[in-house]
Amino acid sequence: MALFYSTELYVTNDQRKPVKEEPLPEALRHDDMFLLMRVLCFCALGRPDLEDHWKSLQSEEKFEIARTRVCSVLDNVITAAEVLLATSGVFITTGSPVTYFDYSSPAPYFLLLVSFMLAMIAMLTSGSSKLRWIQTDRQWTRERLKLGGYFVVSYLLSIVTPMLFVAWSLHCFILAMVLAGISSKSTVCRALTVLWMVTYIANTGTISTEFVRKYATSSKSR
Repeated sequence: MALFYSTELYVTNDQRKPVKEEPLPEALRHDDMFLLMRVLCFCALGRPDLEDHWKSLQSEEKFEIARTRVCSVLDNVITAAEVLLATSGVFITTGSPVTYFDYSSPAPYFLLLVSFMLAMIAMLTSGSSKLRWIQTDRQWTRERLKLGGYFVVSYLLSIVTPMLFVAWSLHCFILAMVLAGISSKSTVCRALTVLWMVTYIANTGTISTEFVRKYATSSKSR
């Protein structure tokens, strides 16, 4: 006796519903943030608010992209800090090879020492911040950001602080070179120092103007 088994094909559509994004918490809204907090957001994330960053916390893929971007910024900060640390260290530990450019006088030497210390702090803060971002958890971060307050400030400062230390270190190093060049007995050295100083001021002004313009544009678009 032959047995016939009828097979039926059941097709189940595993249609996963898209995850509904949580709205931006009240504590993180642009209108409720102080000016200093908006500036921190812009320096850290490129936007004067946390709306885009909050969206990146809604999925692992978007959060991984945001984390990779921040770690890349911190890597660049570490590289710049290493260069400044090595350069200022050489100037501190060695004397000037020429007599017309003496950077071992009290004022330039002090600024070089400050630049060295700030570069070292920049390396430490950027390294610790990168470790924090590598090990951070998306769900935990999202829950903590909802509370606002101190955690948001600490969250943003973990990106901004290393950049500030590198910038201060660079400014101290440049100012030390300017003082050493201005006090030189060589006319050519003083002229080159003035030209370098004018170029530095012009570039710094251009960068600052562009920063303010982008911040104003971003704020108006909200």
